[in-house]
Parts: sequence; structure tokens; C-alpha cells
Amino acid sequence: MSRIQGRFEALAKAKRKGLIPYIMAGDPHPSLTVPLMHGLVEAGADIIEFGVPFSDPMADGPVVQRSGERALKHGVGLKDVLSLVKQFREKDKTTPVVLMGYANPIEAMGTEKFAAAAKAAGIDGVIVVDYPPEECLDFSALMKKSDIDPIFLLAPTSTKKRIDEVARSGSGYLYYVSLRGVTGAANIDLSDVAAHIPQIRKATKLPIGVGFGIRDAESAKRVAQTADAVVIGSRIIQEIENGSPEDAVMRVKNFLKPIRQALDA
Repeated sequence: MSRIQGRFEALAKAKRKGLIPYIMAGDPHPSLTVPLMHGLVEAGADIIEFGVPFSDPMADGPVVQRSGERALKHGVGLKDVLSLVKQFREKDKTTPVVLMGYANPIEAMGTEKFAAAAKAAGIDGVIVVDYPPEECLDFSALMKKSDIDPIFLLAPTSTKKRIDEVARSGSGYLYYVSLRGVTGAANIDLSDVAAHIPQIRKATKLPIGVGFGIRDAESAKRVAQTADAVVIGSRIIQEIENGSPEDAVMRVKNFLKPIRQALDA
């Protein structure tokens, strides 16, 4: 059983919803990344989505783009990201970590080499935004062979065929993008989310995480009424960039704790 599957089974048994925060590796500085990861767990994170900096992020809004640019200025690449996860694993061997990024860095490293390095670092899942499921069957199989869950995105515009493909190819959980747009948009339609989740459940037994546009405890709690987990990224990064680097861990923990409390209420 993967760490991700085990975590969701434990959440279901406890009748709790998952909290999945996203941060960019290397932002605001590589030396603060591992403390931030531990801070997320202390604030109630169940799974960490860990961004891989990339120069041309097609699905990221301006907040996440700025985060990636700051990390790239520090020279953070895929090898550095894996090294940071390995450092995190020195103290935390139980919290699932999911890499989220784009195909180019993985292709540059080589998929076989990436699979081996990710497994050695302690990666549990991977979301590659520009790997559609029908075009990466070999990659999905390689990930599963390496005990890493390939996690795919679904959107409000996804057809039944696409939902079935994602349900068949993915593992760990499915990531439902709650709006038609990029990360950080503020126009999440909660009724639209509530209408789509039951359709997805008909195609899969995998847990469903919902992200893009969740910005506070109230929206997180409402999304969690139908989803198994909520994913929050841009608002966390705003907390990081709106203060001094020295205060980043404290600010992120203070932001996340009320959301954990709202999900558990």
C-alpha cells in the first residue's frame, strides 16, 4: 500500500477530509523549503504537493509563476527538488509528498532515471500537468512499477471519455481542477464542483482532491462537503511572498491552521 492510499484510508476511517497544501521548492529560499514542509505538517497537512520550478508553466497563475521565478533565481532544478525531499524524509517518513510540475525537466533527466531518483528520494506521487493520460501510458506504468502514484487532472470541461481514461490510468487520488482557468483564480463555482464530483465518482473509487481557487477556511469547508481533500496553493504562496523570508514558516502555519480546524469541525 502506498503512503497516499494509506493516508486516505486513515482519513476515511476517521471520517476526516484531507488537506493538501502546495508550495514551490526553493521559494523563498532553498534553505527554508524543508522547514516549510515540516511547518505544513505541523499545521495539519495530510499530503504535500511540491512544485518543481519551470520556466514556462502553462497552468500556473501569476502567484505561482512568481514563486517559480524566485526558485529559479536560486538555481533550483529537479535534482535539487529531489534532494530537498530526501532531507525532509530524514525527519518525516510518513507524510506523502507529490511532485507537481511539467514534462520538460523529467524528459531532460530521462524517465527511467527520474523514476529511480524519485523513489530513492521518497516521492509518493507525481502530477505532470502536460502529460495527458492517453499519451503517457508507458510513463504511468513506470511510475506504478516504481511505487509512485501517477496523478492526473480533471476539469469542468472533461468529457466522460477523459474521466474514464484518468480513472483507469491514475492512482493515489484524482485532482479535480475546480475552474476554467489558471491557479489562483478567485471565481470558484462551488455549486459547479458539487455537481461534477458525483459524476467522477461513478467512474472511479479513487479519492478526489479539489484545487484551484480555494482561498480560505469557508471555501475549503464547502468544497470538502463533496470532495475527499482540498488543495491550496496560491494563497499559501501569497503568505510567503507578502512577508519576510524569516517569517515564512510562521505565516504559513498561521494561515493553514484555521483551514484544518474548519475541515475538522
